[in-house]
Amino acid sequence: MPYVDGFVLAVPKEKIEDYKKAAQTAGALWKEYGALAFVECVADDVPYGELTSFPRAVQAKEDETVVFSWILYESRDQRDAINAKVMADPRLKETMVNPPFDAKRMIYGGFQTLLEI
Repeated sequence: MPYVDGFVLAVPKEKIEDYKKAAQTAGALWKEYGALAFVECVADDVPYGELTSFPRAVQAKEDETVVFSWILYESRDQRDAINAKVMADPRLKETMVNPPFDAKRMIYGGFQTLLEI
């Protein structure tokens, strides 16, 4: 079954187009190196919960929106190999010189597929 890297982050609303451009560059790199899919989603129906929520998880401010994204790979081994190539690519480094979000508040991790229907 596929392997997934997942991300949740807060992006200033005024920088969402800058984020989109950076994500397009990054996504093209991941796909070039073998990722099956690269998906970026911006919050549309994401309420601020009393205890837990996407906005709370990334400490989103009033002027920020939540972005939820994932990258799909054939396997964990493939993900590790692809990520090593992407991270070494100077095009990614150029794109992330001044990222349009606070990377310290980004949540990310790798996930094994439990069920696929």
